[in-house]
Amino acid sequence: MFTIGQVSKMFNLPISTLRYYDKEGLFPNIERTSGIRRFSDTEIEALHVINCLKSSGMEIKAIKQFMTWCKEGASTYSKRKEMFENQKKVLEEELHELEKNMAMIQFKCWYYDQAIKDGNEEHIKSMMPDHLPKEIQAIYNRSHNVD
Repeated sequence: MFTIGQVSKMFNLPISTLRYYDKEGLFPNIERTSGIRRFSDTEIEALHVINCLKSSGMEIKAIKQFMTWCKEGASTYSKRKEMFENQKKVLEEELHELEKNMAMIQFKCWYYDQAIKDGNEEHIKSMMPDHLPKEIQAIYNRSHNVD
């Protein structure tokens, strides 16, 4: 069992956030001893899931719904799976966008390395958009969604 202070440090979350989560019903079975919250392994695991879902952009209202479904038992497995499948799609889209942005950054690093080496951009511009070195062309194409 952990105190709210210990959990706060463990997850690098303000105590006020943990109290808010509790108030919102995200820890439905949390034990209290003389009014003091005691976090068990169940709440610790729930916090890992909550942090994941929040970090992936899910709102507290939806997380609360998930926790409600958990309390309802096996009859909600398909709803819970669907929620995670939908969040997976959101993350896949974000990941695709991040990879595209990374490709642009990689391309521009190469671009300016070449410009510095050449003292200008003329040679690079003459290669664009379709006559870049093979590996750079692949990066350029990724950054511009060219297949």
